[in-house]
Amino acid sequence: MRAFTVETGLAAPMDRANVDTDLIIPKQFLKSIKRSGFGKNLFDDLRYLDEGLPDQDCSHRSVDESFPLNFPRYQGASVLLARENFGCGSSREHAPWALEDYGFRCVIAPSFADIFYNNCFKNGLLPVALPSDVVARLFEEMYAEEGYQLTVDLEQQKVMTPGGEEIAFEVDEFRRHCLLHGLDDIGLTLESADAIRAYEERTRQASPWLFDVIK
Repeated sequence: MRAFTVETGLAAPMDRANVDTDLIIPKQFLKSIKRSGFGKNLFDDLRYLDEGLPDQDCSHRSVDESFPLNFPRYQGASVLLARENFGCGSSREHAPWALEDYGFRCVIAPSFADIFYNNCFKNGLLPVALPSDVVARLFEEMYAEEGYQLTVDLEQQKVMTPGGEEIAFEVDEFRRHCLLHGLDDIGLTLESADAIRAYEERTRQASPWLFDVIK
């Protein structure tokens, strides 16, 4: 998993509340479990005018030019500003996969659905919860200034605006540690690889029959 320390990037808007995971990545794309290649179908129902299909070449599809992520000014954004209850709905892990694969490293919103919030940390995506009035102000500043960038510092737990304002945010220390070091569940387990191997060897010596090959 890719570690997250500090991200300075263009901010883009998802200016609606209760964005569910089916809107983030529609159900027809859930057949794949490769964890990559979902970025082109992020917010598929909003970005395109036709219905998207798995493994489809999206380069020739008709786009909805009224959707902000299709605006030239937001191309290459890595910070997504959203509203309340972002990531609600089903528990599909494909939602953070799609956001990360598109290029987003951080989502800032007043609140997140619990399962989506947990899944973000397991996939290298930082969800930052800030008060509604603060998020509303960030939206206003972003709309007013093309090229608006935010710096998100996980180590210091701060969001910094172009004007120099520093906004503190809270994050669980264990989740912070894992994301700073790029540790998903597998990575955490592998940190104990030596202890696991030592346990297996002791068990092999004490109970060798457990390791016999069944023919």
